[in-house]
Amino acid sequence: MLKLIIGNKAYSSWSLRGWLACKQSGLAFDEVVVPMFDDDWAARRKAPDLAPSAGKVPTLWDGDAVVWDSLAIVDYLDSQTGGTRFWPADLAARGLARSMAAEMHSGYAALRSRHGMNVRQTFEPVAPDDEVATELSRIFELWAQARARFGGEQPYLFGAFGAVDIMFAPVCTRIVTYGLPTPRFAQAYVDAIIGHRWMQDWIGAAQEEEWVIDKYERPAGV
Repeated sequence: MLKLIIGNKAYSSWSLRGWLACKQSGLAFDEVVVPMFDDDWAARRKAPDLAPSAGKVPTLWDGDAVVWDSLAIVDYLDSQTGGTRFWPADLAARGLARSMAAEMHSGYAALRSRHGMNVRQTFEPVAPDDEVATELSRIFELWAQARARFGGEQPYLFGAFGAVDIMFAPVCTRIVTYGLPTPRFAQAYVDAIIGHRWMQDWIGAAQEEEWVIDKYERPAGV
């Protein structure tokens, strides 16, 4: 059986992506949650099950095979499930989807750094700074393009829930947590992601965690 090692559900955006990928695969997996950045973290990240990734989460084990990094996990699970669960079948849609996922994977540094994920909090809305506003504008532009061209009647970016929705799910949580300004069409997508049963399971489990990381418990800019 697969084993997925993840960090705190309240805070770990990359862990959320890896976990959603495992759920999307339909494959059975064991989930191991490790608290990040506590007094034992330096030693824990050197343990045999995390050493290959240098302590990065999520880390996926499949027998002797180990995969870390959320997008790598998506691709690995896609190959293990016949290439039908994660990416659109249409070639043009798949090209856009992969490009959007890669851009999310490597970009939006201001949004990540100013608005860390915390699914247990809802802060008083504050206007984002110019860098974050520019990144949000780009994200909403991409969402609009995908929805208009390939969304169809379903609420997700390319119709059925898939890899791109997995990659943007933590953005949706940040929009909710910080009350970031969102156009109406984008808010409908955010609501669909947050309302997904797997997201509700993750958010519910985060409420039960006892670990607290102080830097993620403050509003943006504080």
